[in-house]
Amino acid sequence: MSRIHEALKKAEEERAAIQPLDAIAVPHSQVEAPAGPGVVSQAATVVSRSGSYLRFEDLRARCAHPQWHLDPNLNIFLNSEMGAHGSEQFRTLRSRLYQLRADQPLHTLLVTSSIPTEGKTFVANNLAQAIVRQPDRRALMIDADMRRPRLHLSLGAPLAPGLTDYLRGEADELAIIQHGQEGNLCFIAGGNEVSNPSELLSNGRLKTLLDHIAPVFDWVIVDSPPCLPVADASVLADLCDGVLLIVRAGTTPIEAAQRACQELQGRRILGIVLNAVEEIHAYGTYYYNAYTDAYGPGEPKGSQD
Repeated sequence: MSRIHEALKKAEEERAAIQPLDAIAVPHSQVEAPAGPGVVSQAATVVSRSGSYLRFEDLRARCAHPQWHLDPNLNIFLNSEMGAHGSEQFRTLRSRLYQLRADQPLHTLLVTSSIPTEGKTFVANNLAQAIVRQPDRRALMIDADMRRPRLHLSLGAPLAPGLTDYLRGEADELAIIQHGQEGNLCFIAGGNEVSNPSELLSNGRLKTLLDHIAPVFDWVIVDSPPCLPVADASVLADLCDGVLLIVRAGTTPIEAAQRACQELQGRRILGIVLNAVEEIHAYGTYYYNAYTDAYGPGEPKGSQD
């Protein structure tokens, strides 16, 4: 009987070790208040949908830990050739978003464009990098461009398991959330290729995921497909608190930008980021410099999707 008891005890321990993200809990006495307006404290804790308490430290300890290899050609904070001015513009964008959040709820942010190659993925990545460079600020990037996922290239991160695998019910939250370097940046990659991304985005699982884990982070930045070719961005915009529309200087037709705004009508468009500007035309707006020729042969400057 003692052997049976030991076997049952071992099985129970193994089940506890792979419990879903829902079940991570800490005593209520350990919950601490946020450190200030718009800031998640170091011991940030939120109530999950099951009523348990979820902490960032638990999530970070239990999620996937692949080794990331950040690409300096896609990360303006690591590339001296891009110049300090470009990184300063992302800090300005970060500050503007915090100012907007002071007056209205703003936590999940969709980054999209009207057509491909306008630089939305580049902006999403570097905005997240700017956020986590602040003390105790946490950001989660989600690659929701399941038709052409590229955000993992910026981090040198694995593509799968990712969002598609979660939406199909083939992976849980802990399996798809990555933490691959020091700091407070987490990432959900696009995942394995699928033939029905629009249907997956509409099945309700993404809303469940965002409701569950978004409160653990200061910002959740969602990279979507361009909004004119497919309907994915419109679906994602309904799940996010605000939208940034990326426009590429000298490339994006004005008609396309206008149609994108019409497509997103009724959603909360926070502003337009003008990408690949040769010179700064205005101080204090969402403009930033072109990023030299750091993207290699055949890749337009600042154009990563």
